[in-house]
Amino acid sequence: MIELKNKEQLARMRTAGRIVAEVLEIMKEMVRPGMTTEDLDRAAEQHILKYKAIPAFKGYNGFPATLCTSVNEQVVHGIPGLRVLKNGDIISIDCGALYDGYYGDSAITLPVGEINGECQNLLTVCEESLTLGIAQAFKGNRLYDISYAVQYYAEENGMSVVRDYVGHGIGRRMHEEPQIPNFGKPGRGLRLEIGMALAIEPMVNLGGYEVETLKDNWTVVTKDHRASAHFEHTVAITENGPEILTRI
Repeated sequence: MIELKNKEQLARMRTAGRIVAEVLEIMKEMVRPGMTTEDLDRAAEQHILKYKAIPAFKGYNGFPATLCTSVNEQVVHGIPGLRVLKNGDIISIDCGALYDGYYGDSAITLPVGEINGECQNLLTVCEESLTLGIAQAFKGNRLYDISYAVQYYAEENGMSVVRDYVGHGIGRRMHEEPQIPNFGKPGRGLRLEIGMALAIEPMVNLGGYEVETLKDNWTVVTKDHRASAHFEHTVAITENGPEILTRI
């Protein structure tokens, strides 16, 4: 069942989304060679707790940290720890916060120092695919209009979209219906309605779309070990079109 959010609920989600957006802005300032992923996680948790909000990922199905930090060939769900970031790495940072009963969820992929042109293009394409997906989040459109926009742009640029992991509805729970694949045929899927809140999150690979999970049972990597990027926003469908809730 999909819960349509009213104005009061969306106001709470804006606050949760703003907290997450602020964390990711802090990450942009912090990410550099020599930092550990644990350093990033500690700073993120401190910022969320400052608002008396709750880190949404910590403890979720046993996940041990506030952030998911996924480096290079890691796609999603990387666990922060003692890994030291190196010049030329890319790092995907996924953050969620629970505030006043509602969730915000967003992700970015950042360069560490100077990165090569191939990786920079990956980041650009993945972020733009998110923008194009969000642009389809209008009342009356179909769910897979979002999916197709993401897939078409990524594949036109010679990349692939991960198929094993998808975006999702969000609100009182971090993961709600509907699931939002990053691939599909336009004009299919449920019809979008005002009040839907969606976490749209392209995961784009330089190589093939196949992935596997490491022995920690969390970290997802590309099977061909080529780089992957991940961008995400929480978006509400409103009378005036899509509204990004995870921004400052």
